[in-house]
Amino acid sequence: MRRNHNLGMSPVRAGLLTLFLAAVVVYFGFTKAIPFRHHFEIQAVVQNSNLLRPKSPVRIAGVNVGEVVKIGRYKKTNLAVVTLRINDNGQPIHRDATIKIRPRLFLEGNFYVDLKPGTPGTGKLDDRGLIPVAQTSTPVQLDQVLTALQSDTRASLQQALKGLGEAFNEKPTPEEDAVQDPAVRGMSGGQALNETLKTSPRSLKQNAEVFGALLGPRPHDLSKTVSGLTKAFTALADEQDDLADFVTDFNKTMGTTAAHAADLRAAVHELGPTAQHASQAFTQLDAALPGTRAFARDFAASLNELPATIAAAKPWLAQSDKLLGQDELGGLLDDLQPATANLAKLERSTHEWLPQIDLLNRCATDVLIPTSNLKVEDGPLSANTESYKEFFHSLVGMAAEGAGFDGNGGFLRLQAAGGPDAFRTGKTNYTGTAYIGKPTLTPLSTRPAYGNKLPPFDRSVACKDSPVPDVNDAASKGPADGRRPQAAPPNPDDVDNGGGGD
Repeated sequence: MRRNHNLGMSPVRAGLLTLFLAAVVVYFGFTKAIPFRHHFEIQAVVQNSNLLRPKSPVRIAGVNVGEVVKIGRYKKTNLAVVTLRINDNGQPIHRDATIKIRPRLFLEGNFYVDLKPGTPGTGKLDDRGLIPVAQTSTPVQLDQVLTALQSDTRASLQQALKGLGEAFNEKPTPEEDAVQDPAVRGMSGGQALNETLKTSPRSLKQNAEVFGALLGPRPHDLSKTVSGLTKAFTALADEQDDLADFVTDFNKTMGTTAAHAADLRAAVHELGPTAQHASQAFTQLDAALPGTRAFARDFAASLNELPATIAAAKPWLAQSDKLLGQDELGGLLDDLQPATANLAKLERSTHEWLPQIDLLNRCATDVLIPTSNLKVEDGPLSANTESYKEFFHSLVGMAAEGAGFDGNGGFLRLQAAGGPDAFRTGKTNYTGTAYIGKPTLTPLSTRPAYGNKLPPFDRSVACKDSPVPDVNDAASKGPADGRRPQAAPPNPDDVDNGGGGD
């Protein structure tokens, strides 16, 4: 019997199978990942990669949850972007996640990525999501510290420390001491600082109260605030180009502000009074708000009637349009225009005659009325009443004198015959010659006494500035002994000089 089949594997198949198994072993040995399977990866922008290498571990709270798979340059900047592959035990990763590149233990060597997954309230970070540079940090290397402390930097630091020591130990000058608080005058900076330690416990207690208030009246207020700030900073990090422009513009703004520091200082000096006035205004506004709210509620209730009111007002508005037209009030305004022009002229003229009326009013108030209220002391002939009343009484006497002797006549009888004494009446004819009177009886005297001279009359003095006359002084009374003066023989000179009589 012929045997046509082979019970073993051909050498070709055995070789191919061996190569395949070797490839699988090598792949798992180096990649430690299942092929053809999707992996969750995120990216993080850092200042520098700090000797990170692919395969560097990613840890959460010290537990490996992934590894670095790729390191490259972020766009066209000097920043680096690190691609991290996160296993299932490290998920989920939230939007506010942060990473820090830390050195590994001495025996481990290299660096690792310390990942904090963030808070659930910010939402999950998508696959291939980006953690901005604001949420990443890199360690400071020793060479960077030594590079920062160059010789000139060390010299400046020494000068700063020396100046700080002098500032703490040096006594203030009288000019500097004058503007200090009285409690620390005459003390050095160190002594004044020691004095502040006496009030530090109370100050720290008050600061604790302030910080306690910053936590908010409800739980998680501060965490929500921080979360909101994180979102804001995340948004700023996503727009790094715009943020760079903003920083540039902000630098220019600060430069301009520094150039106008004096004006800014003056403005800040006025903020105190302004804030005080604003506080008073806000207090008054707060007091007015209840009434305003009540008015708003009442007004809101009336808005329902507003459409009906507008509909009812339309006929009136139509009539008002005709009333305000040229045929009605418009024409009336044209007719009133000349009168308005005259009223304007009258208004201008009042600026001239109102001051004159004021002078007349002040003359009457300050001089004429006080003078008319005086009583003339004339001995037995005194009327014992004010001058203005005596004037009206004389009018009554003249009316009685104009009646007949029996009280019923209508004639005024005057004595026509004259005596030897002549006096000037004070009146003149058309030629300017004075009228001369000659009474039958010799005049005893005049009351008030007439000094043959007119009272002084000065037009340069306003009536309102003239004094109230004294009608009872010695010059206005007759002879002190009351004797009857002797009549002088007629003399033309006496007639011209003016005698007296009543």
